Amino acid sequence: MERPAPGEVRMSQAVQPAHGSPRGELSAGQLLKWIDAAACLAAEKHAGVSCVTASVDDIQFEETARVGQIITIKAKVTRAFSTSMEISIRVTVQDMCTDVEKLVSVAFCTFVAKPVGKEKIQLKPVILLTEQDRVEHNLASERRKVRLQHEDTFKTLMKESNKFSDSICDEEEGVVSTRGTSVQSIELVLPPHANHHGNTFGGQIMAWMETVATISASRLCRVHPLLKSVDMFKFRGPSTVGDRLVFNAVVNNTFQTCVEVGVRVEAFDCQEWSEGRGRHINSAFLIYNAINDKQELVIFPKIKPMSKDDFRRYRGAKARKRIRLGRKYVISHKEEVPLCVHWDISNQVTLSNGNVEALKNLAAKSGWEVTSAMEKIKIYTLEEHDILSIWVEKHVERPAHLAYHLLSDFTKRPLWDPHYVSCEVIDWVGEDDQIYHITCPIVNGDKLKDLVVLVSRRRPLKDGNTYAVAVQSVILPSVPPSSQHIRSEIICAGFLIHAIDSSSCTVSYFNQISASISPYFAGNLGGWSKSIEETAASCIQFIENAPDGGLISIC
Repeated sequence: MERPAPGEVRMSQAVQPAHGSPRGELSAGQLLKWIDAAACLAAEKHAGVSCVTASVDDIQFEETARVGQIITIKAKVTRAFSTSMEISIRVTVQDMCTDVEKLVSVAFCTFVAKPVGKEKIQLKPVILLTEQDRVEHNLASERRKVRLQHEDTFKTLMKESNKFSDSICDEEEGVVSTRGTSVQSIELVLPPHANHHGNTFGGQIMAWMETVATISASRLCRVHPLLKSVDMFKFRGPSTVGDRLVFNAVVNNTFQTCVEVGVRVEAFDCQEWSEGRGRHINSAFLIYNAINDKQELVIFPKIKPMSKDDFRRYRGAKARKRIRLGRKYVISHKEEVPLCVHWDISNQVTLSNGNVEALKNLAAKSGWEVTSAMEKIKIYTLEEHDILSIWVEKHVERPAHLAYHLLSDFTKRPLWDPHYVSCEVIDWVGEDDQIYHITCPIVNGDKLKDLVVLVSRRRPLKDGNTYAVAVQSVILPSVPPSSQHIRSEIICAGFLIHAIDSSSCTVSYFNQISASISPYFAGNLGGWSKSIEETAASCIQFIENAPDGGLISIC
């Protein structure tokens, strides 16, 4: 049997009927209780003193577990700070009959050491034994930065939301009010609900919150909703045995096939209960999908805010969605599947044409959502089936053919794009196709990243006015991965340049983001960085300041 690594705690649980939902699946609330317990035990194993849950990062649920299956939770301290530490949690489900194991979730919690009395404590550092330990140790620092600036990021996005907020049409068919989704529940904290510190067990509070949130979501979709993720949240204060916990849940907003439910928890002791004044101890936001009888995702109706508070929650849900998107792709736990697109002279035409068509197909997709807007720059995102794409639209006061000439020559890319350290031509395949070797800067303490890409250029067809510069990674035997770089991949990216008139154009940059390059985009997606806007502004300046003498004859 494989032994746990030092500092790791493992918990295995058989999913019993008492743990199941009406669909025969493991209750998400029960799973949250197990996750919190395992994480607490790992924290206390490292600290040597009592520890309490301070916050929980976003939890994404990839798979569901059913009654009769086995859940295994591995919890481990990834990094210790002064009095707090980050715990990584990996949850898998195993079918006893087939022995097949699947990943349910990867999550991160923060626990704080609570020594007895006035004793001060300085947590010992985590011993790093493997390369993966070192990677997680570095990423823990990045995740901590995101947590610490979360509130400021949210406030900034709320202020910006008024600039490009969606219009809400009173007459639109199917738009509904959320007032019918309001749910209130109360729980009396009994000794079995307390942890070994005498406070209400954090996992138990999360389980109760999940119950009322599920009821709220079900009132909108009219079927059994499935918990997809839990937004990052903090425990604001403790509660103890004898407290009354009041839970209020309501749907905040819907996004096509998912719905966000907000839950607020207030605690009352006996005196506070009689006086009607409670303590706000927690708020959380849970995101649900729903499946109909045909096993298809349910499309949720659009929400119609009615009151000032409704509008606040509506805009807040949009801001949280953007932050979740950024955090999700900051540090993706999914392993990237190599594209394995081999370059060969025999498939040159096929790859080149396919490269351009893939870019045009990406641009033509529906469902793009505005996430940022400036005077000359707009940023859109598109997420479908856990594949994230980004579209940066720029208005440029120069002719389209000039922008095309400058942007299709990738050797000039490092002049304006800080995400490119170097860019060299490896193979001049033809007039409109070149293969480049690109190096990118270090992120999250890793090595330099590098890429081998095919760049395919296309001028407009007769009577057309759109230029295309398509980019795709290829495998070239003459440039194998090296120990100095981390080989990365571009799935589909490039520029579409549309002429507005003879002196101006729209430059649209698209990128279907792969796991290896997602750290370069994550800060912008989440709202805590402006690097994409800054790069886009640099691109505009580069084009508008470039001389255009002789380019008409070239292009």
